[in-house]
Amino acid sequence: MGTVLKGGYVVELEPALVERVDLRIEGERIVARGPDLTPGPDDEVVALSGKLVFPGLVSAHHRLYAVLGRGMPRPPLETYQEILEQVAWPYENALDLDAVQVAGCAGGLEALQCGTTTVCDLHSSPKAISGSLVRLARGLHEVGVRGVLAYAVSDRQGALGREEGLEETVSFAKKAKGRFRGQVGAAPSFTIGPDALSGLAEALKALGDGGLHLPLAEDPLDERLSNENYGASPVSRLLEAGLLSPKSQLAHVGHLDWADLAQVIATGAWLVHTPRANQGLEVGYAPALKFGARATLGADGVSADLFAEAQAAYLRSREAGQPIDVLRYLANGHRMASQIFDASVGPMREGSLADLLILDYLPATPLTAENLAWHVVFGLGSRHVEAVMVDGVWRMWARRPLSVNPTVVAEQAREAASAVWARMAEAAKK
Repeated sequence: MGTVLKGGYVVELEPALVERVDLRIEGERIVARGPDLTPGPDDEVVALSGKLVFPGLVSAHHRLYAVLGRGMPRPPLETYQEILEQVAWPYENALDLDAVQVAGCAGGLEALQCGTTTVCDLHSSPKAISGSLVRLARGLHEVGVRGVLAYAVSDRQGALGREEGLEETVSFAKKAKGRFRGQVGAAPSFTIGPDALSGLAEALKALGDGGLHLPLAEDPLDERLSNENYGASPVSRLLEAGLLSPKSQLAHVGHLDWADLAQVIATGAWLVHTPRANQGLEVGYAPALKFGARATLGADGVSADLFAEAQAAYLRSREAGQPIDVLRYLANGHRMASQIFDASVGPMREGSLADLLILDYLPATPLTAENLAWHVVFGLGSRHVEAVMVDGVWRMWARRPLSVNPTVVAEQAREAASAVWARMAEAAKK
């Protein structure tokens, strides 16, 4: 028994394509594509009446736990370092395993409703490390979103925290399967000493073909403290440790000189642009046009809306006088996910995993391959996401999630957020 999507406009991003064809899905994959497919006797037929069939979107750098921090009381702060020391790190320290799982579910539900079917999450909960990635995966599993999870290894909590983070990373990656994969993760380089760098290299070696996921040069503080503490720039240290490869994901990359950026690009690493998060922290504009052929997008700690991220990325690039190809950035998310899952993700073709969206988008102007980018930037949005399929299974239909109750998820998230905020306030008094 399969599912046949009839009468929709199938969209592909690079090369751009808008074509009125049918798709047949069986199991987890697209198995047929054609202008007028004949359904089998047991097939479910979905009449789309001109709606768009769009590839599920990918957030290549994500922070699911941040969903519990929205609207959190915070003092007025001016610098990136103050934000880390007085807000971000105390918040991470206040997370327990129950909050982590609730954040996975609430953040995953938000992603689903926005049409983001894959999140590459870099997690940190220094007081609750062991089991945190499993609990995060459980939350995502409830919703049905695809997840690539990594723990942000750091020396910030000393040797014990570092080793526990490395163990959590390797343990999860070895048992992740189905819609889940594990990566080796790291916190900003100025929080990583020589022993941590060696541990990350050993973890990558133990996992064989895994990649490193870390934030790089989000703020000039990264390079300044790295030089002060360790006598070398972040890029030099990462290269010397042999940590960068075509499977690496480096987020932000906003404050590197051209020589360092060129060395990073030469490793073949994925560079993840996060314009909305960078704006929120006032850390400046990353030169996305210079990121090379393997640049993509991530939402970081803001909403999982990759349509909004793509729009912000394009408009900011125009403002900077360096316009990017927004379709390529989105398509590169699929290429990266395909590399991680060792399966075709994104192309609406036979053999690809069936991660797709049904968009109820009725444009006021013609929609063609030639003007698809303009519709993505100026027309399409998460408000058009009507149905979502992940791994060949409908996870949202008629804008209603099928495996969780959004009201219950929201209630649980508010309760968890209140507990996290209370622990932060109590810690601040000590």
